[in-house]
Amino acid sequence: MAIIHNDVHPHLNYFLCLESDIFGLSRWIEFSPDNESVYSIELARLLMTAASEADVLAKGLCRIIEATRNASSINVYQSVLCEAFPTLPDSLVEIPRFGMEFRPWSNWREPDSPPNWWTGNNKVKHHRAEHFKQANLKNVLNASAGLLVLLILYHRSQGNTHFPLLDLFRPRSFASQDGHSFYIVIPDGANVPWE
Repeated sequence: MAIIHNDVHPHLNYFLCLESDIFGLSRWIEFSPDNESVYSIELARLLMTAASEADVLAKGLCRIIEATRNASSINVYQSVLCEAFPTLPDSLVEIPRFGMEFRPWSNWREPDSPPNWWTGNNKVKHHRAEHFKQANLKNVLNASAGLLVLLILYHRSQGNTHFPLLDLFRPRSFASQDGHSFYIVIPDGANVPWE
């Protein structure tokens, strides 16, 4: 009996592992407004994991969209990605199981405005002793939602039109449910080379 191997992009598997870890956390921390400020070493690990992967995908998307521009910081990512996807600041992700909605890129409505979770991650990464409280549930969930939005856009840039259903997160922007997967939808007005 033969085994057939198809390509599975490592960014997708990375997100699925992150999502699984976050889902497991819900057994110990109730995902409620009262607990958004809860912080811990595990939340610090998840925050840095999600934000680091968002950095990798943002840089990769920028390279695909505008190869001549040296996109190596959040403000350049914002410029390139918002020009390519004007609706990105309004992108929505949900966790229906807990009745939660996220607009992880909403800070990008203003120029040179990194997301709060991005700033929180940098404070935890570089000045943990002073800013450990930034490794909180709110930043972890928003960073993961922001990562999902970038992952969907990156997935589409690689020629994929469908994205698998997830256990916890549900994208409500750039994707619509199509049976047992999400169909990736790039809105009118987007300025990307793969459409």
